Amino acid sequence: MAPVDEERGNKEMELGADLTIWNRQTGLGKVFSSSTIFKLPLGGKRSPDAAWVELSRWHELDRENRQTFPPLAPDFVIELRSPRDELSALQEKMVEYRNNGVRLGFLINPQDRQAEIYRLDQEVEILQTPETLSGEKVLPGFVLDLSWIWP
Repeated sequence: MAPVDEERGNKEMELGADLTIWNRQTGLGKVFSSSTIFKLPLGGKRSPDAAWVELSRWHELDRENRQTFPPLAPDFVIELRSPRDELSALQEKMVEYRNNGVRLGFLINPQDRQAEIYRLDQEVEILQTPETLSGEKVLPGFVLDLSWIWP
């Protein structure tokens, strides 16, 4: 995983901070940064920009698996498109997450002022310049503010 520029790093951290604050208030799971690699059930290894795993699923892992690359798909992921990222590659990554059991995923695309929402067993929903995104039933009460991210 290559280092990111300061603007991308800042935006990733801001998005992850919102997720972390919500999680600290609810205590419903574990939040992970882009430095965490997940070994997905279908064989891929991925590191989303931000990820969340429901607490009971995390506790099902033994200590050894918690201290290495977790062998599971997160329940929720965020991917942030940078100017260097091919949109189609990120969309393929999001489909891979969904195919591996990720219940909810946000692909945030500042260049096109869009957010794509990936849900299990549903078509992708594309929103134009949304102010917020909801965590729905996966992250109850979580609202991701995107008003600051659009160029």
